[in-house]
Amino acid sequence: MSYQQQKITLILSFLIVPLTLLLTFTYYPALRLIYLSFTSWDGLTPVKTWVGFSNYKEIMGNREVFYVFLHNVAYFVGGILQNVVAFFFAVLLNSKLKGRNVFRTVLFLPYIMNGVAVAFMFGYVFDTNTGSLNYFLSLLGMDPISWLGKPGLVNVSLASIGVWKFMGFNMVVYLGALQSLPEDLYEAAKIDGARRFQVLRYITIPGMRKIIELNLFLTVIGALEVFDLPFVLTKGGPLAASKTYVQQTVETAFQYNNFGLASAMSVLLMIVVIVVVSAQRRIVGGKEE
Repeated sequence: MSYQQQKITLILSFLIVPLTLLLTFTYYPALRLIYLSFTSWDGLTPVKTWVGFSNYKEIMGNREVFYVFLHNVAYFVGGILQNVVAFFFAVLLNSKLKGRNVFRTVLFLPYIMNGVAVAFMFGYVFDTNTGSLNYFLSLLGMDPISWLGKPGLVNVSLASIGVWKFMGFNMVVYLGALQSLPEDLYEAAKIDGARRFQVLRYITIPGMRKIIELNLFLTVIGALEVFDLPFVLTKGGPLAASKTYVQQTVETAFQYNNFGLASAMSVLLMIVVIVVVSAQRRIVGGKEE
């Protein structure tokens, strides 16, 4: 074989395994999901009756399906706060702070904990009668609060758990980006007499724009696809006040055996994610240099 043929063969050899995995576990399931969204399959029988756009019409005619997206707002706001706090700790721990490696480890530990275990742990923290948080409030002379029992408070309480768990991951990502920025820029800014805020605004943040965009992308995806925390702690209660779109989709599929409708709900969620992420990229990403 010629050099060009050898080059193409080598490239294809390296690509065939990841492409096969990508097609098998990503694109084929996605196409299968779209197909099932046009059927009335119950998930058990081999018969998949074609119903066209009936599932989508049923979703569009049911306001409650989209109303649960409002419950995700608390997670989105918590994700923004989580990124701000993570960026602050990244800047702080990127300096010559004594014991910074210990602080990095402590802040990152919650991320490696199992999500269900974290949910059970915070179930004791938010417990109305014996929870540690209400015990602390009692020491301050305050009445106990039903953190997971009030419709207006439950999503905020659940979102705060996500802030605690994922802040360390975002911090590590920001920290890696900070350490990759060239020192020459900071030295030049220092010589020119730039203040810390000016350095942060004109050097650090622009240099980390892509990383900030990545973290916000993950935040938006996570906020729209929350499932484990409300499922374990509240089962969507009280009065469905903490039920999320993903939780409602899972219930439609496995509790009501309507996999066709659940597939249509999943497809709509995928479309919503694409639209929101595209809008976020235009707002945060700005114009390419």
